[in-house]
Formats: sequence, structure tokens, C-alpha cells
Amino acid sequence: MARSFSERCAKAPVNKIIPFSSVDGPGNRTAVFLQGCNFDCRYCHNPETRRLCIACGDCVDRCPAKALRLQAGEVLFDPAKCCGCDTCIRTCTYDSSPRIRWMDAQETFAEVKKQMPYIRGVTVSGGECTLYPQFLKELFALCHDAGLSTLIDSNGTLDFRAHPELLAQTDGVMLDIKAWSREDHERVTGSDNELVLRNAVYLAERGQLTEVRTVIVPELFDTAGTVEETAKLLAPYRTRGEIRYKLITYRPMGVREQYAHSRVPQNEEMEKLRAIAITQGLKDVVIV
Repeated sequence: MARSFSERCAKAPVNKIIPFSSVDGPGNRTAVFLQGCNFDCRYCHNPETRRLCIACGDCVDRCPAKALRLQAGEVLFDPAKCCGCDTCIRTCTYDSSPRIRWMDAQETFAEVKKQMPYIRGVTVSGGECTLYPQFLKELFALCHDAGLSTLIDSNGTLDFRAHPELLAQTDGVMLDIKAWSREDHERVTGSDNELVLRNAVYLAERGQLTEVRTVIVPELFDTAGTVEETAKLLAPYRTRGEIRYKLITYRPMGVREQYAHSRVPQNEEMEKLRAIAITQGLKDVVIV
């Protein structure tokens, strides 16, 4: 049977590993992307990472490279055969991908080690990687033993206060603040943001909030209010560690068809939002 998010094991579904990335934290890093997310963001640019495969098998016969097979109620993936054509992702109607490998920390770190000594650290993202906190803790311990820094890229729905052992192995968290008001956040993601904002303050107090990010989608939510309130909330904690605020320009590439028609913000709009964040006390504000 297909596995669920709640399965308690130290393995995680690895969607892909990017050996060298310069956009997933400071320096050259290996980025590990896990499968599955508990948000349903309307502008999600990687919707195929949202859910775990339900093993319907629709993609198996359509794979031109024969990299997929259905066995004992699971779709099994052979990365050595995969040609990267994305036929399976285009076939899937469940916002999933069969191209995952259930890997433990040792197996994942073996892939990371191939890039040493040319990387500064490891970033784990998703999907939502904090659905698998035990896996993260074990992987990060191996990274630290090897002298690599560790970052979590998260939507903020893990109660970090309840995971001190994970934070002890984590050098920083890059946190999404997708909208400020509860109503806006529910419109954007389908969930409230009470824990997200509480995590932002908790991590900032500890000096472990490396970066916050907001995707700017005009007319979908109060973008100016979100930027202003986020900057106002976090600026007092800059003495604990500098916090980068990354304002991400919405682009429709990869977005599900029913949500792909939002307006792309103009450069002038993005610069105005950057000025708002700086006025509220944040200094490291970048537009991407």
C-alpha cells in the first residue's frame, strides 16, 4: 500500500537531490527535496510534490524509458533508467510524482558526500520537509559530523518548540510567510497561519531564522500589508541574527492550470514592497 505522511520511520520520500545549488541558502549547497506537503498553495510552482503517490498505476505504461513498475501495491522507480521527460508527472492527476525514493539518512548522506568538498552545506526542502523530523535530525547529524552546515526550508507548520533535538542539529530555517491575515492565508493555502507566525518569532528569538519569503501575487492577498506586518514583527530580532526577507515575484510557470492566471507584479510594485520592509526595520531585503 502507498505510505502516508504519518508513517513513523526514519525514512523519507526523496523527490530529487540537486547536487549544486546557489539559491537554497548561502554558498554552494546540495539541496534535498522531499515529497508531500500539508498546504495547498494556489500558486504552487511544484504541484507534483504536494502528495504521495497512491499507486494508481496510470503513469507506469506511459513511461517511455520503462523506469516505473507496479509491484505489491507500489509504483517503484528506477532512476538509472529515467530520461527526465516528465511524462509521468504530466500523466498524474493527483498532484504527485512516482519518481521518489524512500531513503534513510545514511543513504541520503551518501549522495551528499559525492559533492564534498565543493559544497558548504545541505538544505532540505519539499514539498514540506518537516513532515519527516526524525529523518531531518539524523541527516543533519551526519552533515555536522562532516563539517557541513544545515538548513531547513519550511512552511512553518512543524511546532519547532517541540523538537529541540532537531533544532540542535539545524543551523537555520528559511520560513515562508505566505500571507499575514488568517483570512488571506487560508485563501492562499487552505490553512491558517497561527503556528507559522509563532514559529517565526520563536526561531528569530533563537537566532535561527535565516530567511523569510513571501511570494507576491497581486490581488490574491494583501501583499503590502503582509510585507509591512512581517517586517515589523521580525525587525526587533535582528540583534539575534540578521534575517533576510526575500520577496519572490510570482510567475505562472509550473502553476496548476486553474490557478495560473494571476497577474505578474511589475518591477515598480516589487520595489515599493521592498521599501516598505526596509522602512519597518529590515535591512537585508531582496527581490527575486
